[in-house]
Amino acid sequence: MRTRLSFYLAITVALSCLLLGVGLALRPAAPLRITTWQSNNSRTGQNLQEIALTPSNVNSTKFSKLGAYPVDGQIYAQPLYWQGLSIPNKGTFNVVFVATENDSVYAFDADTPGSSALWRAVFTNPPNVTAIPCLDIATFCHVYPIVGITGTPVIDAASKTLYVVARTKEIQGATTNYVQRIHALDLTTGTEKFGGPVVISATVGQVSFDPLHAGQRPALLLVPGARGAHSTVYIAWAGYTHTGTPILPGWVMAYDSQTLQQLAVFDTTPNGIDGGVWGSGGGLAADSAGNVYVTIADGTFDANSHGLDYGDSLVKLKLNGSSFSVVDYFSPKDQSCRLQYDLDLGSGSPLLLPHDSTAKVPDEILVSGKGGTPCDLFGSVYASPIYVVNQKMMGHYSATKDNIVQTAQGAAAGYWSAPAYWQGATSKYVYYGGVTGDAAQGIGDYLRMFTLSAGVLSNQSVAQSPSIFPVGATPSISANGASNGILWAIERQDPLNSDPGNQPAVLRAYDATNLAIELYNSTQAGTRDQAGAATKYQVPTIANGRVYVGTQTELDVYGLTK
Repeated sequence: MRTRLSFYLAITVALSCLLLGVGLALRPAAPLRITTWQSNNSRTGQNLQEIALTPSNVNSTKFSKLGAYPVDGQIYAQPLYWQGLSIPNKGTFNVVFVATENDSVYAFDADTPGSSALWRAVFTNPPNVTAIPCLDIATFCHVYPIVGITGTPVIDAASKTLYVVARTKEIQGATTNYVQRIHALDLTTGTEKFGGPVVISATVGQVSFDPLHAGQRPALLLVPGARGAHSTVYIAWAGYTHTGTPILPGWVMAYDSQTLQQLAVFDTTPNGIDGGVWGSGGGLAADSAGNVYVTIADGTFDANSHGLDYGDSLVKLKLNGSSFSVVDYFSPKDQSCRLQYDLDLGSGSPLLLPHDSTAKVPDEILVSGKGGTPCDLFGSVYASPIYVVNQKMMGHYSATKDNIVQTAQGAAAGYWSAPAYWQGATSKYVYYGGVTGDAAQGIGDYLRMFTLSAGVLSNQSVAQSPSIFPVGATPSISANGASNGILWAIERQDPLNSDPGNQPAVLRAYDATNLAIELYNSTQAGTRDQAGAATKYQVPTIANGRVYVGTQTELDVYGLTK
């Protein structure tokens, strides 16, 4: 009897385990949410939940442009995505969010290209409140013809809130004011939350924030609060110019996500000039401990002599109550040469590599910006360095040697872009899209792939795209975990100095294990898949079998044909 009872008990346990396993296998994957630039705070550019798009079906026969959503202005910000969002009185939708230079934020049904917005938030009221005409800022426009929302918003998943910075020109009688505000929008309705919007202002020493000239190009960053504390929204700016008046610093500011109270302000060069934070639209990065990593452009540098100025540096910041602490930093040995020749490190933004227990340095940062002639020599070749930096010991500054993990040879003239990272079944990859000459003139380079082993990059690229990207590109990855990796990138055909440029954006897709294999591009089927005119620094968003591309007049949608 005891033997029979043991037998039945064993059968029961086995069946229970089997049913539990079936239940786990059938349990749906977590809803897909792309809530920040390049998918996460490490800025790796990965969507590892893509099961519909594969290297075998992304081709001009099975994959095409599905339609477009018209918008009221140019799209510089990366589209964001939320699967299964309940919209009051309308239903539940997969939603794509997009912001424009005309100071609007749209929420669209992501599965119905061309449909009307589920909601739209508008921060202007013409003729007295408009986006800022770029010629009000300077005679040379980085964004043309109007400047409204440039930096990619960020979404707090816990409170279902979208944070965005809008710039406006406001006329009251004979007075004209230029204003920047942080808005906190209800994700389901687009209405303001937490007493917003809040006007952005700051003063450090004798320098005050200039809302007309401070360029808010970097993507916003949200860092979750520890032990139930409120999350923090980080925003960064670059001064408009370093070649004439005004000569402005870079700024980083922290805001409480629930009260919109300004918590702290960091001036990148409080005793000097310049030092903007722009990163070609890239975002500040953050690690799991809440440290924030900022890449700073040309400007005064005296941190090596106990100063407070961090031109051409990668800086690690920590928010401590009402102030920022510089925990660590890295500045290249050629910092003074970079400043003299405008080869600013800050044209690129950082990527935090995943922890690698097999590496001598398990936690690393990748960063590269402009470079090459006459500052950066690799043997007999000038090229921009790709710096591999230890997160825990960043190396500070030495005039003779960069005290970092590695300096790899990058593009001849550097990067107006950021990298992407993916770990496939057999290798780890890093992807960069740079230029061989002046990006303003459209002297581009191939999109290049490096391998990463034990925390060390291959000395040079191991594969490249068949065609050149005239101004470089920031790529993104879609994959089903470690399989079916596809690298996506948007080609701008016009040089950066074209205001704003009129040639169509070109969406390109490559086998992520070998960039020599182009799977698809939006010119292969004639005009069938033609996108709207390209903007600068645009990054594709890949979600649930669709690819979203921001342009000057519309949000284009690509996917599998039915």
